[in-house]
Amino acid sequence: MSTHAAGYTAEILTSPPLDGSLESSSTLPTDGLDSPSASTGKDVTVLEWDGQNDPQNPYNWSLQRKWLVTGAALVGTFIVPLNGTSITVAAQAINQEFNVQDYSNFSNSYWPVTSWSMGGALFIVAFLPLMEDIGVRVGYLVVYAFFLLMIIPQALAQNFATLVVTRFFSGGCVALLANTISSVIPDIWGDSKARSVPVGLYIMLYLTGSTLGPPMFAGVMQHIGNWRWIFYIQLIIYATFFPFFILMIKETRGGVILKRRAKQIRKSTGAAVYTQMELDAAPLHLRLLKSMTRPAYLLCTEPVLFASTCWSAFSFGTVFLFTQSVEQVFTGLYGWEEYSTGYVQGAVVIGEILGWLATLYSSHLYLKSASRNTEAPGEPIPEARLYVSVFASFLGIVGGMFVYAWTSYPWLPWIAPAIGLAMVGFGIQVVVSAVADYITDAYAASDYAGSAISAVAAGENTVAAFLPLAAASMYTNLGFHWASSLLGFLALLLSFAPVVFIWKGRQLRARSPFMQGGGQQERQEGGEE
Repeated sequence: MSTHAAGYTAEILTSPPLDGSLESSSTLPTDGLDSPSASTGKDVTVLEWDGQNDPQNPYNWSLQRKWLVTGAALVGTFIVPLNGTSITVAAQAINQEFNVQDYSNFSNSYWPVTSWSMGGALFIVAFLPLMEDIGVRVGYLVVYAFFLLMIIPQALAQNFATLVVTRFFSGGCVALLANTISSVIPDIWGDSKARSVPVGLYIMLYLTGSTLGPPMFAGVMQHIGNWRWIFYIQLIIYATFFPFFILMIKETRGGVILKRRAKQIRKSTGAAVYTQMELDAAPLHLRLLKSMTRPAYLLCTEPVLFASTCWSAFSFGTVFLFTQSVEQVFTGLYGWEEYSTGYVQGAVVIGEILGWLATLYSSHLYLKSASRNTEAPGEPIPEARLYVSVFASFLGIVGGMFVYAWTSYPWLPWIAPAIGLAMVGFGIQVVVSAVADYITDAYAASDYAGSAISAVAAGENTVAAFLPLAAASMYTNLGFHWASSLLGFLALLLSFAPVVFIWKGRQLRARSPFMQGGGQQERQEGGEE
């Protein structure tokens, strides 16, 4: 059996003997100048799995092992984002120690969070190919170790610049860690139905981890009063879990497992045995260039991706916006201490958990849509991912923003605006999940799904970095009611995006060269993603 790719022809080896020797078989010489055979002078054998039941194939792992690895990955997804927003409950204390001045229309204390989010936006675009090369386990552990080291100077910082710089790197690490973990789920769960619960849990835990920083660490400022303990506690948490991740995080990327198997065969036998991934791989510098330019290109040329990114980025950005606006609203209305406003952000977490339950129903509607799909009979309709998100966006985010806005009166109990926060949290969870699923499905026909998701992730982190910087000015100049109302009107405008997609999604996908097998030309040029 032979395969043709990148200008070479080679035998496919599906069952290497356990003793490392290779059965002799006929192979055709390869003629690709850039293929391994050109450098080795040998015929190439393409290694594949040892049949459909190869026990090393992650799809064939037992259900117990799949959930153990997935569970460990989800733990990491929850704890690492805590580093992002936890610092916001200590803004006043940090300002006093480092002589940082906040003004009525601008919060300089937010720069360490802005740098954290921008690190995430840049790292996810620039360094993802490196993570794909070295695999899930090694990549995760190396980045996690560096992330852990970056917490130390945050705890011991002697100036404000140290916080800003080191948090840029820790935010970048969190983005890479989260993306690495997100790849674990499709690596071991083989179909949409099996992936629905793990994917929903992944997004919920990442969002709740990002949101839970202030309520979880508010007690540090209330009872200890030293902001450095926020990072000391994080050091304890992250260092404690490091051995757990070393033990539990396994390699789940099938191509990497096969590549290591092929490398072992080459080492023990000298035979030119390679995987398809090795043979097709473009030089690293080209992949890095593509990973940095293609998401931006898609974002600027694909209306569906651009609108989806704006919708999801605004939703995700409100998580970080609330770290600023909640403090202004609740201290202004009720005279609360800064740390107390951190606790009330727990309402957003409650909404996100309720939103996760709604995503389970959304997955049910998506799978059920396969019975009426006339475009691809038997396959779910991509736009079915968006049904519940329309309700969640209009009622949750838009409605919640207006509840948050117009219950902001000192004579109303604090629980009233907190209910608005919970409604927004509900909408955020459903919207971010829906966009991630829809973009993945819409671009699944081509090789552009990874780049499209990178564009969405970069957009989310960028908005999370800069939208909160406008909070002080908005809530000071417009007042509590109209500042939140402005956000509600922006959310209302963006909420029409899924309505348009559901109405005209099939036509929009048909017009896109990237959604409908758009990778064909690039594959012919040897540039597969």
